[in-house]
Amino acid sequence: MDSDFTFTLPAGRKECFFQTMKKDASLEIEYQVLDGAGLDVDFYLASPSGNVLVSDRRKSDGVHTVETEDGDYMFCFDNSFSSISEKIIFFELILDNMDGEGGEDPEDWREYVHGTDLLDMKLEDILDAMNSVKARLGKSVQIQTLLRAFEARDRNLQESNSQRVNLWSFTNLLVMVLVSGVQVYLLRSLFEDKRKSRT
Repeated sequence: MDSDFTFTLPAGRKECFFQTMKKDASLEIEYQVLDGAGLDVDFYLASPSGNVLVSDRRKSDGVHTVETEDGDYMFCFDNSFSSISEKIIFFELILDNMDGEGGEDPEDWREYVHGTDLLDMKLEDILDAMNSVKARLGKSVQIQTLLRAFEARDRNLQESNSQRVNLWSFTNLLVMVLVSGVQVYLLRSLFEDKRKSRT
């Protein structure tokens, strides 16, 4: 089970999220700063008892996996060190071994299957193949989501650089036109005949 979310973290603020987990499950959190000065953020993950399990200081991305117990896990993104720049942050949660979700064990179908050992063997083979395809498709979706996040960060960086280049190009053009005008004026003033004709 996985989910992802993108949000804006204002300057000087901290945002926390909660995820309810079960015992002996696995929680994987992957985050990335897509936009904002420095492309960095503070991150920490706390257990239901309040112990800090993971702490990152001013990083642009990170991946963390923890084995869980029953309770609500809290993970926070902290931008309080920045007084001006807001950050756009993407994160993805991947939950494994969350048994009991949906109220039905996926293996319950086996109780209703009656037949020869050959049929059971073929069903086992089909089930293994389907689980393998499902796992690979899930991994593909996760990789595509990460690639979209990288692309968004790179696009924001390029647009910011493009604006800076355009601003400095315009400034240089303005200075060159101004200097050219001053030079033309000075050259003309050197060749002007300042003697007035007397009548």
